[in-house]
Amino acid sequence: MALIARIRRATCIHGIELSRGELSLAISLVGLDIVARVAPHAPNVTPIAASAVFAGMVLRSRALALAVPIAALLLSDLVVGAYDWRIMGVVYAALALPALAARWGRARTVVVLAPLVLSSSLLFFATTNFAVWAFSGMYAHDLHGLVLCYVAALPFLGNTVAGDMLWTTLLFATWWSAKLLFTPATSRVLPLIGHARA
Repeated sequence: MALIARIRRATCIHGIELSRGELSLAISLVGLDIVARVAPHAPNVTPIAASAVFAGMVLRSRALALAVPIAALLLSDLVVGAYDWRIMGVVYAALALPALAARWGRARTVVVLAPLVLSSSLLFFATTNFAVWAFSGMYAHDLHGLVLCYVAALPFLGNTVAGDMLWTTLLFATWWSAKLLFTPATSRVLPLIGHARA
């Protein structure tokens, strides 16, 4: 409890007082990401991008939403191990950007969710494979090497898209189900009645 109180004081950003619920949600997302990344899984099928989108849409603080994927990557990299810092930087940025994009999407309807997740998956594929081509030394630094790098990565693209869509669906379905189950019936009905009269 003392740790949560300290985090809460430290994250009071721009006058936004973060609730225990938001901090708990962010910490839970980081925990889920770490466990899923450390546990055996299909390549590129982790909830990190999905939890970044979820955090960006649900959490009020932009900084806290960005902290979710970054903290998950930092902590899980302690277990998984580090690699070339330049490639890691691109991976971190590519998995943090969905949180920022979701901030834009939160003002829109749920319709933007699937395109947002798909574009995040494609951005991750394009940027991280470019970084592998540029920094790993595995491919020649010419057009042929770049094409080979992207062709070799194509099997992972399907996993990335499927994993991001699956985890996003699970996170939002769980969130909306919990809101339906735990919000009192009068709170759900009254705004609809008030809205209908306006």
